[in-house]
Amino acid sequence: MELIQETPDLSAYLTADDVIDHHHPVVRETAARLARQSADSYDYARVAFAFVRDTIPHSADADDPRVTWRASDVLEQGTGICYAKAHALTALLRAEDIPTALCYQRLAHDDGGGHAVHGLVAVRLDGGWHRQDPRGNKPGVDARFSLTGERLAWVPDPAAGECDYPVLHAAPHPDVLAALRAAPDRTRLWKTLPATL
Repeated sequence: MELIQETPDLSAYLTADDVIDHHHPVVRETAARLARQSADSYDYARVAFAFVRDTIPHSADADDPRVTWRASDVLEQGTGICYAKAHALTALLRAEDIPTALCYQRLAHDDGGGHAVHGLVAVRLDGGWHRQDPRGNKPGVDARFSLTGERLAWVPDPAAGECDYPVLHAAPHPDVLAALRAAPDRTRLWKTLPATL
């Protein structure tokens, strides 16, 4: 699948805003700590990916009712669903000048009823965009950092109405952000996840 930049301006994929708040001290301190463990940009991206995937539990896996959406809150509270974890990884990568986009898939909903949009990121390294999924591994899910072939949590099944969305967003999709901001807890969020974009 060919990934399509929402904007041709690569600097849009480095910006900070109220969600991807890589100017926040918590993000800056985390990025600096991870950068000290890294030899170069590729190594930093790999280390940051592993940090978000492995040390911030997916709130559904951990049965955590809290809903986070701002990158700094995800890092501070140590919880989030796929979108929130994608926001945190995007902020950490942009903090070290690695262009990072938000991207999405449409997958069958966890509860078996209908579909839900799943969030991931794409990093710009080695002259191209490479999608990565920091949601967190569990039995049946083995996402890895890779620039040589995708190692995502899930591969959509078109026969089941699933798909990859090719657009690389510079900011979170408005429907995703609206669902996160409106939900008082994860149980309610699960009922209001966007089914399509």
